[in-house]
Amino acid sequence: MRKCNLIVSLVTLMLVMAWLLPATSKAEQAVKRLLYVAEPGIRNYLEYGGHGILVYDVEEGYLFRRRIPFQGLAPDGTPANVKGICGNASTGRLYVSTIYQLICIDLKTDDVLWEREFEKGCDRMSMSPDGSIIYLPSFEKDVWYVVNAETGDVLRELVLNSRAHNTVFGIDGSRVYMAGLASPVLSIADAQKHEVIAGCGPFSHSIRPFTVNGRQTLCFVNVNELLGFEIGDLTTGKKLHRVQVEGFEAGPVKRHGCPSHGIAMTPDETEIWIADGHNEHLHVFDVTELPPKQVASIRVREQPGWITFSIDGKTCWSSTGDVIDVESRKITHRLTDEQGRMVMSEKLLEVQLRGNQIIAVGDQFGRGMKN
Repeated sequence: MRKCNLIVSLVTLMLVMAWLLPATSKAEQAVKRLLYVAEPGIRNYLEYGGHGILVYDVEEGYLFRRRIPFQGLAPDGTPANVKGICGNASTGRLYVSTIYQLICIDLKTDDVLWEREFEKGCDRMSMSPDGSIIYLPSFEKDVWYVVNAETGDVLRELVLNSRAHNTVFGIDGSRVYMAGLASPVLSIADAQKHEVIAGCGPFSHSIRPFTVNGRQTLCFVNVNELLGFEIGDLTTGKKLHRVQVEGFEAGPVKRHGCPSHGIAMTPDETEIWIADGHNEHLHVFDVTELPPKQVASIRVREQPGWITFSIDGKTCWSSTGDVIDVESRKITHRLTDEQGRMVMSEKLLEVQLRGNQIIAVGDQFGRGMKN
C-alpha cells in the first residue's frame, strides 16, 4: 500500500511540475516593452512633462512607471532643451543630448554615468549599431563631433559649415547621413574612416527632419516651405520626387518654422508618415511604388514635430503624446505624467527587456529596416 501511495505521489508531483515549468518558462521569456520619453522634449517647455526621462509600461496601457532624473542644465540653472535620444542594447546605455551636454545613463540602474559639455553645443545625434560611436552635431554650428560612446571623448570633428542639426546612422553602420539647417544637400560620411564621401541633392530648400531606407538607396526629407517631402536617390545623389500633401493648406506654425517638421518610414518600408504642424495632422503615404500615394490623414491633439515607430512597426508615437495604431490609424492612448499633465516630446524610443536583460533598443528616427 505504501509503495502504491508513493508511486501516486510521484506521478502527481511530476504532473504538477509539468504544468508549472512551461508557465515559468513562458514568464521568463516574456518581453517587457518600455517607452522612454526625454523631457523637456519640446523646446524647454516644462509644462509638457517636466524634466527627466519618463518611463512607461507599453503592455500595461502606457502606465507611468518612474521618472529618471538627470541634470542637463542651462547656465542659469534651468533645464535645457533636450535635443536627441539614442541607446544600445549590447552596451545597456541610453544617451540624451541637450543644447549644451551629452548625458550617458545606465539602462539597468538608471544611474547617470557621465555628462559632458561641448564647446559648440549639441543637437540630434545618432549611434552606430554596435553602440561604440555617436555622431553628435554641434548646436547649429559648423561641426559634427565623432564621439566615443563609452567615454564621451571626441575622436574627430567633421567641419561641414551647414549649421549642423539632424543625423542618421544607416542600419548596417557603414554610412552616416548629416543634414544642416543651412544646406539643401544631405551629406554622407564613411562611418569607418569618419570622412564625408558624398552628398544627395540639392533639394528645393534646406533639409529638416529626414530618414533613409534600410538598403540606403533612398532618402526622404522634409524641407523648408513644403507641406510634404522630397525623395532622393542615395546611389546617384539625385533628387527624384517632390510630394505635396493634398487636401490641406500650409499655414503658420508654432514651432520649427516649416510646414512639415517630422517624417518617418515604417520598419517594413511600406509607408512614409509626415507631420503637418498648421493643421495638427499626420499624413500617411504608400511608398511601395514611386511616386508615393497619399492614403490617410490623422488628427492629433497638438502641433506634431516628430514621429517615431515601435520596433515591431505596429505603433506610431507622435511627439504630441498621441499613441496611434498603425494598421487602424486610430489613437489608442494619450501620454500623461505622474501629475496627470499632458506629455509631449520629440525625443523618445522603445526599450525591450526579457527579465533583467535588455534585448533591444529602438531608435528616435523612423528608419526603414529592410536590408
